[in-house]
Amino acid sequence: MAKSTYHHGDLANALVKAALELVEQGGAEAVSLRDLTQSLGVSRAAPYRHFEDRDALLAAVAARGFEDLNAEYEAALAAPGDGQAVLYATARVFFGFAARRPGLYRLMFQSDLLNRSPPPAVLIPPADRSYRLVWRAIEAAFPDADEAEVKVRALIMVSTSHGFLALDQAGRFKPFMYEPMTDEMVEAVMRSAMRVG
Repeated sequence: MAKSTYHHGDLANALVKAALELVEQGGAEAVSLRDLTQSLGVSRAAPYRHFEDRDALLAAVAARGFEDLNAEYEAALAAPGDGQAVLYATARVFFGFAARRPGLYRLMFQSDLLNRSPPPAVLIPPADRSYRLVWRAIEAAFPDADEAEVKVRALIMVSTSHGFLALDQAGRFKPFMYEPMTDEMVEAVMRSAMRVG
């Protein structure tokens, strides 16, 4: 990793930014506090003034990921179009994010960070907001649905989307299952997850 510079007093942000780059390049396993201190030119003890341990830093990275995803969701929700178009745009955001930033996606959604008791405090607000923005998109697409139907649709959309991505990223789909489809496969999964058309 290239030598980084940071403004004095902003080490916490510099650590998150550098760790985020590593996560995006090689996944959470690529993050080492020792290597980060070397690349930032600080003592080995310096990160511990801001983060209790490596997991605390990774939680901050995951929180940054949710903030980025939420900004994209908010743009999709504000875009012109009817509720179905808004839901489609929200789904495209999710699949696009996972495709562009697979290491970060896995840290956010497949690590055990949110399963801890209690989960890291830094992670709760942006992660919760992420799910609520998806909920809003589903409500917009199905304005006549009652709360129970919205819940069912949300569960189906989230589980179908994450299930597909987990299997795809693990290379569990065999070529005969999708060739010659590429983008069409993602499109079909998205529409199935949304239960639209």
